[in-house]
Amino acid sequence: MTGVVVTGGGGGIGAALARRFAAEGAQVLVADLDRDKAAEVAKEVGGTAFAGDVASPEGVAKLIESARSTLGEIDVFCANAGIAPFGGAESPEDVWARTWDVNVMAHVRAANLLLPAWLERGKGHFIATVSAAGLLTSLGSAPYSVTKHAALAFAEWLSATYRHRGITVQAICPQGVRTAMLESTGTAGQLLMGASAIEPEQVADALFAAIEAKQFLVLPHPEVADYYAARATQTDRWLGGMNKLQRKVEAALEAE
Repeated sequence: MTGVVVTGGGGGIGAALARRFAAEGAQVLVADLDRDKAAEVAKEVGGTAFAGDVASPEGVAKLIESARSTLGEIDVFCANAGIAPFGGAESPEDVWARTWDVNVMAHVRAANLLLPAWLERGKGHFIATVSAAGLLTSLGSAPYSVTKHAALAFAEWLSATYRHRGITVQAICPQGVRTAMLESTGTAGQLLMGASAIEPEQVADALFAAIEAKQFLVLPHPEVADYYAARATQTDRWLGGMNKLQRKVEAALEAE
C-alpha cells in the first residue's frame, strides 16, 4: 500500500488530496497545525493524524519520523501547507521569515530527509502545492508571491537533478480555489480570482490527470499556461496588464 503524507491536510486542497489518495487505496497521514481538523480528515479517510508546525526544522523532522513510524515507507510527500499574508515590502521581518519557512523551507527540509531513502530505493514522489502565484505573481502579497516563486524553483531543481534516479516531482499551480485562504483575501481576492475559482476536488482531479500524463506542472486552470508563456515572451505587456489589475483592485478597495 502506498504511504502518503499531506501537510496542510486539515482543509482545502490538502483535505481534497488526502481524500483522493485514500480513495485510490493509499494509506494517508494527514498533517496540520490544527489538531482537530487533522483528526477529522484522518478519520474520514481511514488515515492517521499528525498535529504540528512545519515552519521549523524540528517540526519537519518530527513529521517525517512520525510518518515513517506510521506508514513504514513514505512513498509520496505532498508539501501542501502554505500561508499568504497580506502586504508588500513593508511587511515585518517576522512575517517574511515565517512565510519563507512554511512556503519554501518546509519543502527543502522535507526533501533533505526524504531523499536518502528515496535515492536508495530508486523511487519517490514529491508534490509541491505552489499556486499560479509561483508562475505569475500574487497582487496584494509580496511574501506569498516571492516564496511561491522559490517553491517552484526548488521543485524544478529537484526534478532536473533527480528524475533519472527515479524521483518524480510535480508542482500544483492553481489560481483561485474555494478555500479559507481565498475567503481571507476579501474584495481583492474575489475581484482577481472569484469568478474563475474552482473546488479543491478539481485540483485533486488535475493532479491525478497529471500523474497519469507524467507532467511536472499541474494546471487546474489551463489558461495559466498561456499567462505563463506571455509572462516569458511579452514581459512588459504582461506587467502592464498586471498593473492594470492592481489599479482596478485599488479602486475597488477605495470604493468600499
